[in-house]
Amino acid sequence: MVPTKYVLLAEDDAHLVHLLLRAVPPLDPAVKIDHVIDGADALDYLHCQGKFQDRLPINPRLALLDLAMPKIDGMELLRQIKQNETLRTIPVVMLTSSRNEKDIMKCYQAGANAYVVKPVDYQEFRTVVGQLLIFWMCMNEAPPNFDLMAGLDAKGRISARR
Repeated sequence: MVPTKYVLLAEDDAHLVHLLLRAVPPLDPAVKIDHVIDGADALDYLHCQGKFQDRLPINPRLALLDLAMPKIDGMELLRQIKQNETLRTIPVVMLTSSRNEKDIMKCYQAGANAYVVKPVDYQEFRTVVGQLLIFWMCMNEAPPNFDLMAGLDAKGRISARR
């Protein structure tokens, strides 16, 4: 069976990535986090290009994006995800340190599903991540034919990406 709980984490802060990778497995061992450090790699990941050309062509069930990343920032990455027919149904949570009201408004206007300010305390961070996973992986209903849009046929077999 092909795992369906992939999460794309686009984050350049190695400390935060370490905390997240440590916090998630106890919460849900079925979740696989695919980490990239910049927006350009995130786009390559989503389009199965470059160093990600051999990955299974399955859309992540959730994308966690930082705003301030090298090459392509989180805002531009969000716009490109939401403007793409195949990617637009991916829930996008901006997981960032910015409390700037303009950043928050721009993210929601561009199609972000949620905006979460990164907690500094590990236990608080773990709680926030746990709540995000429970909602987006368990409670949130994926759109009809989500797996078909993500590269699986009706029987769960990998098919060619459109």
